[in-house]
Amino acid sequence: MAAKIGMMDSAYFVGRSEILAWINSTLQLKISKVEEACSGAVHCQLMDAAHPGIVPMHKVNFDAKNEYEMIQNYKVLQDVFNKLKISKNIEVNKLTKGRPLDNLEFLQWMKRYCDSVNNGSSNNYNPSERREACKGGKENSKKSAASHPSTKSSMAATKSHSTQSSRKADVPSVQAANQGAIAPQPVSNEVGAYDEKITELKLSVDSLEKERDFYFAKLRDVEILCQSPELEHQPVVEAIKKILYATDDNASVIEEAQALLTQKHVVSPSPDAGNSGDGLKLETLKRKTIDNLDVDVAASATLSPRQRLSDVSNVLQNGSPLSTF
Repeated sequence: MAAKIGMMDSAYFVGRSEILAWINSTLQLKISKVEEACSGAVHCQLMDAAHPGIVPMHKVNFDAKNEYEMIQNYKVLQDVFNKLKISKNIEVNKLTKGRPLDNLEFLQWMKRYCDSVNNGSSNNYNPSERREACKGGKENSKKSAASHPSTKSSMAATKSHSTQSSRKADVPSVQAANQGAIAPQPVSNEVGAYDEKITELKLSVDSLEKERDFYFAKLRDVEILCQSPELEHQPVVEAIKKILYATDDNASVIEEAQALLTQKHVVSPSPDAGNSGDGLKLETLKRKTIDNLDVDVAASATLSPRQRLSDVSNVLQNGSPLSTF
């Protein structure tokens, strides 16, 4: 089932608030940001909730702060994936850096997988009890459990204090106190809105950086291909290099690249054409030689015997190499 969860699956469109609510309800935690799960301990316990008893919780560290401690948690998670034959790549280097987008995507995948196991139900699973075996698990359980009673006690103390003050003071003083208690609320709401905006901006920046790295890798692949010896001198490759190595965004770069293509398309004489021309010249010389021989034979045939003897005497007098007997 895990192999079928692609990037376009509906799991990757689940919002951050829904992911946090699912983690807090399943594990009884108080996580307010997805990057708080970057240590890997939360992922290990989510797998333990989906498959009770399969995760060695005594090896999980909920107090992991350093990178080497987080890596140990992800090693435990990878061993669980191997046992369950889950072919999911865990990008530990990205997750341990605490980047919101990377952690959100991995938690989205975790939710999709856990929902596919027993319809996401974890009956008879006690997350606090299972965390007691972990390093720092008891402290996390106490923090999550103490947050609710402390809130209730503070509300009760506020109510009792207000009733006592109402008995001792008059109505205007009670109204002033109520106004003073209500006044800080807009400030806290404003801070929460700013935190929400900062988180959204971080997610946007991470998404843009991821897209930038993707297209840069594509350009790098094109550059490596253009540098291969069998292709680098071709006109199309030279035009591509012209565009790749341009330092400014100017339309003239495209025109120069097109000019390179048009110049290389001019037909140049091939070596075979030159060889054929030499062959024609040799053939012409042969024909001239044969014609000259034919003329000499014909001329000698028309000479009289006395003229032939005079020619021979001239050759002997001139000392030609052919006259040596």
